[in-house]
Amino acid sequence: MNYRILAINPGSTSTKIAVYDDHKLIFSETLQHDAGKITQFEGIIEQYEFRKELVLQAMNKHNVPVDTLEAVVGRGGLVRSVESGTYKVNESMLKDLKNPQIWGRIHASNLGAFIASSIADELGIPSFIVDPVTVDEFEDIARISGCPEIERKSMLHTLNMRYCGLSIAEKLGKKYEETNMIAVHMGGGISIAPIKKGRLVDVNNAMLGMGPFSPQRAGALPIGDLLGIAFSGKYTHKEMIKMLTKTGGLIAYLGTDDGQEVVQRIKAGDNKAELIFKAMCYQISKEIGACATVLEGKVDAIFLTGGLAHNQYVIDEITRRVSFISDVHIIPGEKEMEALSQGAVRVLKGIEKAKVYG
Repeated sequence: MNYRILAINPGSTSTKIAVYDDHKLIFSETLQHDAGKITQFEGIIEQYEFRKELVLQAMNKHNVPVDTLEAVVGRGGLVRSVESGTYKVNESMLKDLKNPQIWGRIHASNLGAFIASSIADELGIPSFIVDPVTVDEFEDIARISGCPEIERKSMLHTLNMRYCGLSIAEKLGKKYEETNMIAVHMGGGISIAPIKKGRLVDVNNAMLGMGPFSPQRAGALPIGDLLGIAFSGKYTHKEMIKMLTKTGGLIAYLGTDDGQEVVQRIKAGDNKAELIFKAMCYQISKEIGACATVLEGKVDAIFLTGGLAHNQYVIDEITRRVSFISDVHIIPGEKEMEALSQGAVRVLKGIEKAKVYG
C-alpha cells in the first residue's frame, strides 16, 4: 500500500511543502511570504493559521484533495533533546515549541508541528515530526568539554544526515542499526558526525561550536585570540554571534558563500581563493579523521551531503584525504522534504515505531 504524505518545512519568510505517494513526489512548492505580512503577527507561533491556509490553497491549486492524505509531517523545530526517529505531535511537544526559554529562542521551524497537527486533527489522521536538529544521542564521554561549566551539546543537521545514512546502509546491504558511518553535511554550516550502530554519538555543533569553518561560520578558533576580540570593546555580544555564525568562513575571507563562484576564481588564477577553499576542505577532512577515532577505525562508509556536495572541487579534495579510512559516498543536496515524508511512511508501514515525546 502507498501512503500519501504532506510534508511541511517552514522557514523565516517561506514555507516549503511537498506531497508524496511513498517515494513518488506528487508536487512540491515553496510558498513565499511577504515580510510585511509576517511582521504583523505578535510572534512566530501566531503565524501558523496564516501559513496553514496558504498550504491548503496550494494543495487545492495542485488538485490534491486534502482528504486523500494519510498523514501530515512537519519540520521538528527546537524541541527538547530527543533520540532520533519519528514522533507523534502531542500537547507536550506543542507546549515546548512555544517556550523560548528551552533553547533561548523560537525558530520558524517550530511552526511545522503546529501546521501539521492542525491539518491532521481536522482529518482524523496522525501528525508527526522527524529527526529535529535537537537530536541528542551522545555518549557521556562526548559531553565533556575540559571546562566543568561548559558541556558539549548535540546540535546537527539530523534530518538529512540520518535519511542519507539509511540510504547508504541499504546500499551496503546492512541494517542502519548495524552500521558505523561518518556523516558529513556541508551547507552554510557543516555538521560532521560519527554514526555508531545507527546512533549519532558525537558532532562538532555546526551552529556555534567546534569543527571546520564553513561558507558562513567561523568554526573552531584559537581561544586566546577569540577572548582578545571578545573583550576588545570593538563588538557587542550580538555582533560577535553574527560574525561567527553568519559572516564568518568563506564570506569573511572571500566575500562570498558560493562555492561554485570560488571555484571559478581558482580557475582564473586567484591564489587566495585556492588557499582558503583548500583550508576549508582540509579542516573538514581533519574532522572526519577525528570521527574515525570515535569509531575506533571501524568505518563502513563516509558520506558527503548538503549543497557543497554538488561541488566537485570539494569532493575531490576531501576524498583524496580521507578515502584511506573508508569508501566515500556522495549524496548531493538536501533531502529534507523526502526525509520528512519517509519518516512518516516508515511508521505507517510498521518499519519503525512512532516515538512519544515528553
